[in-house]
Amino acid sequence: MHQQFFQLGQVDDSPRWEPPVDMFGDERALCLLIALPGVTPERLDVTLEQQTVVVNGVRSLGSTFGADMIIQLEIPYGRFERRVQLPHADYRMVDMLLRDGCLRLTLERMP
Repeated sequence: MHQQFFQLGQVDDSPRWEPPVDMFGDERALCLLIALPGVTPERLDVTLEQQTVVVNGVRSLGSTFGADMIIQLEIPYGRFERRVQLPHADYRMVDMLLRDGCLRLTLERMP
């Protein structure tokens, strides 16, 4: 399964992997928690399209450790995109926080 998300040598702009998402909510609001370790705000885009939250961006390998040779690489890198279908209602985004490797989105149900 890991190989379907991370493939060396491919350079097109199509997404390579989908980050995992947790969703919590009640009758007034939803909270989405999206795992994005190492992703900076500058490499992240979030949109709300009707009933869908779209999160996309790039997680770069960079020179974090300065190693000359990769020994093991399990955390996906490269372009990602995640589309999350929301429960039937109209929402507006009220908060977005990227901290500790997770993006937390808070959406409020519109009356």
